[in-house]
Amino acid sequence: MFRTIREQIDTIFREDPAAKSVLEIIFCYPGFHAILFHRVAHRLYKAGFTTLARMISQTSRFLTGIEIHPGAQIGRRFFIDHGMGVVIGETAVIGDDCLLYQGVTLGGTGKERGKRHPTLGNHVVVGSGAKVLGNITIGNHVRIGAGSVVLKSVPDHSTVVGVPGRVVRTRLDNEEVLEHAKLPDPEGQAIEQLTQRVEQLERIVRELSAKLGAGQDTAGAASA
Repeated sequence: MFRTIREQIDTIFREDPAAKSVLEIIFCYPGFHAILFHRVAHRLYKAGFTTLARMISQTSRFLTGIEIHPGAQIGRRFFIDHGMGVVIGETAVIGDDCLLYQGVTLGGTGKERGKRHPTLGNHVVVGSGAKVLGNITIGNHVRIGAGSVVLKSVPDHSTVVGVPGRVVRTRLDNEEVLEHAKLPDPEGQAIEQLTQRVEQLERIVRELSAKLGAGQDTAGAASA
């Protein structure tokens, strides 16, 4: 357990430049508290003490604003930044070195039973307010932009944005940072392309109208 706590503290120092001291992390980081609560609850859940495990997870939810079902499987060095409003469902699976921002939901899409929540690979970053729903697989080194709604599986080394989520970039640089202010805007790009096309067609129409007008003037002058 002490090794797990030490690893979580090191992870927060690595991921959050605002972290100044170990005491600050221990007393002021709800994501740190939530994951420790979950480690205990998950062990109890696997041992068959499901009600006690749920009681611990609900206590954690009350204290931190982060709801993690004790059945969820979470890998090492997992970090929830700020964390208020994060929801992680019962059959969710999260790999190592993943980062979730506030308001993220790893949820289901209905009342189906069995595996009904997402599986996240290693080194996945999910931006603020993003929703990843259903029994889908998010590959390794995937970046999901803030506010996205992801309903389909995503291949490794991809960046996903939009509602519904679309893969807008596939890259090979594993160390690329997700910059929320510089995310591609596929809808905006499509609108811009349509605007340019309309302007091009309007220019063609004006040129044709001008040529037809000049031809009619020439024909009128010749008949006169």
